[in-house]
Amino acid sequence: MSRKVLVLLSEHGYWGEELLGPLTHFDQRGYEVVFATPTGGRAHALPPSMDPDYVDPPLGRSVTTPEVAKLVSELDESDRLDNPLDISAVVPDRPYVSDDDYLHALEAYNRALDRLAEHIDAFDTMLIVGGSGPIVDLANNGRVHALILGFLKAGKPVAAECYGVACLAFARDWEDRKSIIWGKHVTGHCKEYDYKDGTGFLGTDFTMGPPPYPLEYILRDATGPDGRYHGNFGKETSVIVDYPFITGRSTPDSFLTGQKIVETLEDGLRRFGW
Repeated sequence: MSRKVLVLLSEHGYWGEELLGPLTHFDQRGYEVVFATPTGGRAHALPPSMDPDYVDPPLGRSVTTPEVAKLVSELDESDRLDNPLDISAVVPDRPYVSDDDYLHALEAYNRALDRLAEHIDAFDTMLIVGGSGPIVDLANNGRVHALILGFLKAGKPVAAECYGVACLAFARDWEDRKSIIWGKHVTGHCKEYDYKDGTGFLGTDFTMGPPPYPLEYILRDATGPDGRYHGNFGKETSVIVDYPFITGRSTPDSFLTGQKIVETLEDGLRRFGW
């Protein structure tokens, strides 16, 4: 049975290995992969993620091998990421309450979500790739949240890596506003891995110091008393499967994240890593 995966990428830079790792597993299995970005712009890898000599400040060492750097550069320079799906063109934007004729606009919005469900039916899962870029255009993107909710409503697993996991914390039903990962076990970029200075984004004219929010704290709060955030700091890898979610902590976990997505789809994996 052929599988189809929707891969969401930031237009402000993704970390190369966090795409390469899962994509390698998808390609090995012959999955069809559709790339998508918030406005249809072409995604690019963050330059440090293609540089084996770049020393990651929190870890004090390179996190990119020469082999991975080469493969990421080849992928980034290829035409494979050209012409991504434009999320803004296929996922409706919820109207403001202050908009004219709000009631009818909301009804139209919900009809559009019903039509979106027909597109989601064609996919088996979705993956949100990490890096600093998702902080800018994915984490608090209402259309991305609607897409995630659509996959969950359809009973399909959702995967996210690194700062892409923030999308799961913020995706909430409009009525109860409770995070979809409430009561779940997840991992994501831990506090120890945060930069003190130099968080950069492609396509912007600024570089900030630390990330604007500590993802670990948000995930700890979003999972609630019956769930848990697992940082696994000091361990080489951290990937958590608590179905329907597959989450990867950061760069070193990318290939394992891809493996667990495949095992979730092919072998019925429902729990891993905790």
